[in-house]
Amino acid sequence: MTTKTALITGASSGIGAVYADRLARQGYDLILVARNWKRLEAVAQRINTATGRKIKLVKADLSQPQESAKVEALLAAGGIDVLVNNAGFGAVAPLVNSDIATMVEMIDINVTALTRLTYAAVPAFIKQGSGTLINIASIVAVGPEILNGVYGGTKAYVLALTQSLQHELSDKGIRVQAVLPGATATDFWDTAGLSHDNLPNEIVMRTEDMVDAALAGLAAGEVVTIPPLQDGSAWDAYEAMRKQLSQQFGHHVPGPRYLPRPAA
Repeated sequence: MTTKTALITGASSGIGAVYADRLARQGYDLILVARNWKRLEAVAQRINTATGRKIKLVKADLSQPQESAKVEALLAAGGIDVLVNNAGFGAVAPLVNSDIATMVEMIDINVTALTRLTYAAVPAFIKQGSGTLINIASIVAVGPEILNGVYGGTKAYVLALTQSLQHELSDKGIRVQAVLPGATATDFWDTAGLSHDNLPNEIVMRTEDMVDAALAGLAAGEVVTIPPLQDGSAWDAYEAMRKQLSQQFGHHVPGPRYLPRPAA
């Protein structure tokens, strides 16, 4: 039986580290990518001890094109079966209190690096006739008012890209999934400027529960998985309405509300 390989970005802690653990337990060898080498080594040692899977580590700051290129080359070479685009960070401060350099770095990682890795992986997936692309978005993709607007914008991009790729790749043997976590107990919140300890316990999900739910959604064939959403039919209705609305945008004249009104 051929061993499969999963590449996970942002794998040194939080959601990425749990994905690494769960996929290793499913029998995948791993390629783990992160900036923090010491924490990455600790994750790898723990998983290797528990599962015996082969693990390759790649130290890379994906906001830097030359370092992203190292990971892109691994994906383009083929032989990788799952890509988990997890690397990223967020913010809670409103625009007027945000540092523009930090916002640009957020776009570099959350959007540009994710796109570059996706563009490296998908042709290899097509060539080998299979592959799974998991993009970690956020509930702010559909609720941009919840946190920082640039963060919401980056995650809306991730959701839209994933849905578009599902449309393009569904007949090519490739699985595509966007995962939209809500508040999750990771150090994401410390980086964003608000510890999850300051949030109500009833809205903060354990990281392990979030990833297990996301993998269950993948197994069920979901394109969009929202672990904290209790009624999945609500998303189905939202999507049906969105698709119906999108068919109403083609017309050679503006809507009546935009036409000149007769003079009084």
